Amino acid sequence: MASNAEAALEIFQQQVGKEEGVGEWFEVKQDQINQFADATLDHQFIHIDPEKSAQLSPYKVTIAHGFLTLSMVVHLGGSVPRMDPKAYAGMVMGVNYGLDKVRFPSPVKVNSRIRARRELVLAELKNPTTIQTKQRVTIEIEGEPKPGCVAETLTRLIYS
Repeated sequence: MASNAEAALEIFQQQVGKEEGVGEWFEVKQDQINQFADATLDHQFIHIDPEKSAQLSPYKVTIAHGFLTLSMVVHLGGSVPRMDPKAYAGMVMGVNYGLDKVRFPSPVKVNSRIRARRELVLAELKNPTTIQTKQRVTIEIEGEPKPGCVAETLTRLIYS
């Protein structure tokens, strides 16, 4: 009899290369950018000073830190529909295992709306109770041709 993880792996492997879905829009406000600047001690004017950004920045407004955009992957991904609920039967938890490739093709301007688009790239059994997935997460910016972030995330799914 297959373990919960082994049964889930069969479902995940059928979805490799397919888009999992698209999440809900989220507006990035100046207050959030300021709080991130305080938390990371990155107070570069292009993030926190609207007047100076209007004068000196090529974007003419403040922009979110690239790592703020990256940190939103979990929140934005939470609204992407799960592909097949059976793949999560017996799952105890998911653990962020890391990242492979991350790029920031376009800045996320203040008051922009962003959302996640996710594709399953890989699913593999690490042990009888653990699957590791790699997902390509694209953080789209409403009305912009290029995304704010494209990241390959690694997650360990732990099953009972």
